[in-house]
Amino acid sequence: LSSMSNTNDKRNIIVAGHRGYKAKYPENTLLSFEEALKIGVDMLEFDLNLTKDKVLVVIHDQTVDRTTNGQGYVRDFTLKELKELDAGSWFSEEYADKKLTIPTLDELLTLVSDYKELLFNVEIKEKTHETVDLTIETLNRYGILDRCVLTCFDAEILHYIYEEYHLRCQGFIESAMQNFRPGENGTNSILYSVGINKKYISQELVDFYKSINVEPWAYTIDDEEWANKVIELGCTLVTCDDPLPALTVFKEKGYHK
Repeated sequence: LSSMSNTNDKRNIIVAGHRGYKAKYPENTLLSFEEALKIGVDMLEFDLNLTKDKVLVVIHDQTVDRTTNGQGYVRDFTLKELKELDAGSWFSEEYADKKLTIPTLDELLTLVSDYKELLFNVEIKEKTHETVDLTIETLNRYGILDRCVLTCFDAEILHYIYEEYHLRCQGFIESAMQNFRPGENGTNSILYSVGINKKYISQELVDFYKSINVEPWAYTIDDEEWANKVIELGCTLVTCDDPLPALTVFKEKGYHK
């Protein structure tokens, strides 16, 4: 996989837009993803939940309370009901008339279908095998599985993805995960990469993961100071709420195409 194997090139750091361009636009909306693409991210990070009528939708929380004008669990809404919610004005008044809705996974993948090099960091939020199966079936239908890293804070879900589908998985440091399996053949042994919150990142941690062939993936890297720091630490992937500072620094220093 050409675009992904670039992470083995120490001179290329992959930049993912967190929920699109989360710092400046309503997260996980098509607008947010479009704006992230405009500034040149390598990858889109997004979250998946399942509606009552079993449609995959792109929303971070398992409830709609924080990012829409509705209330309740995503799984208790049909897609039609979810589509009636406003997913923009919570972020700022300027989006009140923009008709921003919670996108389906299909809508997002249709939007980006012309971006043949784009990578995807797909987070499973509704932690069930059914959600995983539907996600992988959909990603496969669009022919992009080889450009995806699947992620979850529940190690049991990652083991299922790895064992059933042999796909790239991103986990997190042990203390951040549910159902983490320690030991030589445990969760670390199935990971392609490990998400490390910048609060916990250290040279020791980065070197440890590299020593077991797991790519260190720092988040969320939103200013030039941190962009420089992850270069020094030797991280190969970063997720950003605001990808612009990282893209700028990495390009200037020859760490981004």
